[in-house]
Amino acid sequence: MPRFPTLPPLPDVVVPAFVHATRAQRVFATEQAAHEHVESRALRPAPFGPPPLLRRDVTVTAERVDGWPVYTVRPRSGSTRGAVVYSHGGGWVNEISAFHWYLVAQVAVEAATTVVVPIYPLVPFGTAAEVAEGVAALVRRTEAEHGPTSVAGDSAGGQISLSVAQVLRDAGHVLPATVLISPALDLSLSNPAIPPMEHTDPWLAREGGLYLAKRWAGDLPLDDPRVSPLFGDLTGLGPLTQFTGTRDILNPDARLLAEKAAAAGVACEQHEVEGQLHVYPLTPTKPGSQARARIVEVLRAAPRG
Repeated sequence: MPRFPTLPPLPDVVVPAFVHATRAQRVFATEQAAHEHVESRALRPAPFGPPPLLRRDVTVTAERVDGWPVYTVRPRSGSTRGAVVYSHGGGWVNEISAFHWYLVAQVAVEAATTVVVPIYPLVPFGTAAEVAEGVAALVRRTEAEHGPTSVAGDSAGGQISLSVAQVLRDAGHVLPATVLISPALDLSLSNPAIPPMEHTDPWLAREGGLYLAKRWAGDLPLDDPRVSPLFGDLTGLGPLTQFTGTRDILNPDARLLAEKAAAAGVACEQHEVEGQLHVYPLTPTKPGSQARARIVEVLRAAPRG
């Protein structure tokens, strides 16, 4: 399947059934399960390279930047302008997946831009402070080489992206666009609207998620903006675009981010889709396809020099 976005859309009911069948929630269901998954991934790391059948109209190169593997994805033909640094999700413990790579390739081709993908260190080896600093440095490096650079990310990668946007803003560097797909925003998971939603979310759960969040925070408190960007000052950020589904325990915090952005005078384009799951823009469904198309439009329209 070299072109994930062109596959026939699956009915919406298929994705929750698939998530249930694969027992995806078991990692997040309990602290013990999350701990065991961290230990398993530390012992046997998952592969992270792009799938062999990634679409043929992109080129992919790899290098090491400050010790991290970093991939660069470009259209095979035509000119490009600007760049995007994409941080993948996976609960800070799982590697980048084929679904991330399909989105990255689609953005590169359809937005006619360069997409840079850091393979950042995961729990138990990586921490929020280290990764925020590393991705911020990579954005600066990418901008020097390719021109104005936006950031994007899903889930844990959304947390990283918004934290990096704040780190760079504090250094006087405002990003052209920040695209957030079902981002983790408050890693304390203390929003009182979360517990009632756990029975509707077939993927995420609070107990294991909180354990992973604490491991990711390292020595930082959970309310540090490098860990939980919802606690940071949004004033002066560039425009945000956010995608969230209502069957996602992170949805209540996504709504808070939109409210907080409006209060800070920051443009925030909010896409909330009823009944959709966590990271639904990565799924081969009609709402997923529509979300990916909008992501491409936003990144294509962002100032790129």
